[in-house]
Amino acid sequence: MKVTITKNCMGDRRCNDLCPEVFEYDEDQLKSMVKFDKIPEKHHEIVRQAAEECGADAIMIEED
Repeated sequence: MKVTITKNCMGDRRCNDLCPEVFEYDEDQLKSMVKFDKIPEKHHEIVRQAAEECGADAIMIEED
């Protein structure tokens, strides 16, 4: 699984709250960032939840 954050990110940090192991907030760009090129399998379910709950639809998931 690969995940990207689009320019639609509003910076509400919901994904960071749900899964800080995968998402971090970039204070300079005022948006969330993904920590991994490929998401570890143990985080797949929570990352899908973060994408579903993202109000800006800014989390794009590419399944392997």
